[in-house]
Formats: sequence, C-alpha cells, structure tokens
Amino acid sequence: MSAHNEEAPILIGDELTEGEAVVLEAGTDAAGQRLDQWLAARLGPDISRSRVQALIKQGAVSIAGKPVVEAKRKMAAGERVSVVMPEPEPAEPQGEAILLDILYEDDELIVVNKPAGLVVHPGAGNWTGTLVNALIHHCGDSLSGIGGVRRPGIVHRLDKETSGVMVVAKTDRAHKALSEAFADHGRTGDLERAYLALVWGIPQRPTGTVDAALGRAADRVRRAVVPEGRDDARHAVTHFSVVERFGDGQQAFATASLVECRLETGRTHQIRVHMAHIGHPVIGDPDYGQAFRTKANRLPEPLRGEVNAFSRQALHAWLLEFRHPTTHLAMRFEAPMPRDMEELVGGFRKL
Repeated sequence: MSAHNEEAPILIGDELTEGEAVVLEAGTDAAGQRLDQWLAARLGPDISRSRVQALIKQGAVSIAGKPVVEAKRKMAAGERVSVVMPEPEPAEPQGEAILLDILYEDDELIVVNKPAGLVVHPGAGNWTGTLVNALIHHCGDSLSGIGGVRRPGIVHRLDKETSGVMVVAKTDRAHKALSEAFADHGRTGDLERAYLALVWGIPQRPTGTVDAALGRAADRVRRAVVPEGRDDARHAVTHFSVVERFGDGQQAFATASLVECRLETGRTHQIRVHMAHIGHPVIGDPDYGQAFRTKANRLPEPLRGEVNAFSRQALHAWLLEFRHPTTHLAMRFEAPMPRDMEELVGGFRKL
C-alpha cells in the first residue's frame, strides 16, 4: 500500500497495479468537492470520471476503512481515500484465431488494416467472427482492460464492407485519449482520416464540401440527409476532392470518379449518404446506390460484369493520422486499396 499527498496527480500505469491499494490524502483544496470529481483529478489522465464512478459502485473506494457508496459524497480536508484497482474481468466475447493485418502494435494500442467483410464489434446477427473476437485472441493478457473489462477499446468503426486503417486501444489510458481525439475530429488536435471512394459520375468541381445533417431514414435502419431542426438531426460535414476521372469523354452514364473524402464529423454511413446526396453514390453501395445499379448495364464488357459482380461499397479508409496517447508522437498509417477495389478502379481506367 502506498500513500500520496495532493501535490500532483498520480499515474495509474506507473503506481497503481491490479489488486494493490493506493491511499490519497485530501488537502484543504479538496474540501466540498465531489468524491468522484476529486478522485478523477488525482488519478491522472489514465482514469476517467465515469471509471471512478464504476469503481465506487464496485466497492473499490474506501474512506476510513469503510467502502463509499455515493460518488457525489463531499470531501473533507485531511480525509484519506483508499482505492483498489480490481483485476479486469474477462471479456464477454471470446477470442477467435482470425488472421489480422497488423500495421503497428505496442503496449497501448494496435493499428490494423481491416478487410472488407469483417464486422468490428459483436452484435445482433454477428456475435462471432468479428474484429473484437480476433483482437481478444491476438492480444491476450496484453489487454489491461477497458472500463474494468479485459477487452479492446473501440474508438471508431468502419462499416462491415468498408476496408482500411483502424486504431484500437489496449489500455484505459489510450482509450480515453483516443476517444477524446476522435470525438474532436481533429478540430483542435492532430487527427486526420482519409478515404478513397469510387463513385458514379464526375463532380462538377474538383473539390467540394457536403455540409448536411444526417438522421434516420424512413425505414429506421439506414441514414438520410434531414433538416437541421429535426430531433434526430446530427451535424455532418464531408470534404471531398477528385483524384481521378474515368470516361470523361464518354456519355454521362459511362463516367465515374475516384474521390478522396476527409471527415470533419464521424456519423454512421456519412460518406455513403453524403456522396449519394450530391448525386455521386459509391459504386456497389447496396443501401444508397441502388438507383444507379442500372448504369452498369450500359458499360462495356468486361467492366459491366466486374461492376455487377462487385458486392460491396467501393470505399476504403486509406489514411489515419493521430498523436500517440502516451509518447505524444505523431503517427501516420496508410493502407493501399484492397485487390478487389484496385481491380475495379483499373477497369474504369480503360474507359
């Protein structure tokens, strides 16, 4: 057991290990503060306030030898607070030996190139065979626990049929820092995400911005552009630039573009909905590009057959930049387009 005065926050990763108690003494400035607020500040950047509240509910926080039951309890100067970090509980999803394309890994995080067809997180209809199952198997005991559970910390997602770069946290500290960075979408930090999308048609301008709120579509499953004032409307902004034009000299039905999209916000299906909204849906998109499927019938062979056989949206997260949560070094990861999408783009280059 170790004791600490109130001069500076402690770092959980350095001083508080699973099953060990640390005792913190409240100074005069602590008087009147909520216990959870004071503890979150004292335990440093590794532990969030919600995590502190969970620890209190678990009986892991004591004052004068008695467990505290209320997170809002007011502190008094001179009180000694004992915190015991319980061992992480086993993750509910089971580990599965699924091959991963790992771009980088250390004690805090792992960066993977997710293939199309792989669901990120277990859920209805996909309880096994997900990225989370694969990471639990691969990382094993190197997962120190997210929120007290030995599981990978998902801070952003890619749709099942979207391929590309993803970062996943292995510790609470990394999860907290990366979650904050992704919530901010790079407005005040160093986060950058870029996608390549093969879309129908050629935008009139080489660059543009789609600023249109997203909400639930009429079927309550898909997303749609909705009025800003609607209850479920969520601000959404996508910046795009045309990388290549295909069939520029052909009739409109035989044109397509490779477009780079950069997100200012991160809503569900954002790129897919926004590109469809401006009349350039992602080729192969089963949810937002169905109205354009007949365009493939007017393409020359063998491209016509290649497009009809392409069973997913041609969308790939090729670039991810962020600042490492502990070293604070800028990190950049790139992933080339997967073979199926590269071959489809190659077919359009022959127009």
